[in-house]
Amino acid sequence: MELSQIIEAILFWKGEPISIKKISEITKKNISEISEAVNILEENLSNRGVVLLRKGEEIMLGTKGEAGSLIESLIKEELQKDLGKAGLETLSIILYLGPVARSEIDYIRGVNSSFIVRNLLIRGLVERSENVPNKRGYAYNATFELLSYLGITKVEDLTEYKELQQELMNRKNEKERIDNEIALSLNKQE
Repeated sequence: MELSQIIEAILFWKGEPISIKKISEITKKNISEISEAVNILEENLSNRGVVLLRKGEEIMLGTKGEAGSLIESLIKEELQKDLGKAGLETLSIILYLGPVARSEIDYIRGVNSSFIVRNLLIRGLVERSENVPNKRGYAYNATFELLSYLGITKVEDLTEYKELQQELMNRKNEKERIDNEIALSLNKQE
């Protein structure tokens, strides 16, 4: 598989901006090889519905401008749907534990939450923050628009905020404890 194809696969899987440096680390190729492969990928995508977006040293896949009206109508349709149980669950975790990394949301829910978080981002209910202590990636917080919609001025004004925040933390800690016990048990068996 060519390096440009590998980068395309990484960008598709990631679904969010990633730095050239990070791609270099993942592929174990130097920056100049990555830059050359990114240029090849950009050229290969020039006649397709997907384009390579660049912002500084970060890149990601996006849709071609000509598809804008179609994508806009799809987004409007998506926004008119109810959030559903999974969306409300994810939104609650972000409200009560934010800033929270997607990996932590996945951990608490027990399933991949990428699509749900993306949906919440599109709806303007959550926003990304890069201030994630001791973590890679993004953390997610409630937006001011969401707080306004809920009629509160800060997340601490949510109903039973302290109690529910503590319950979520307890669940997370219990799951971590069980996972550690399983790991120790498996290590002893080896």
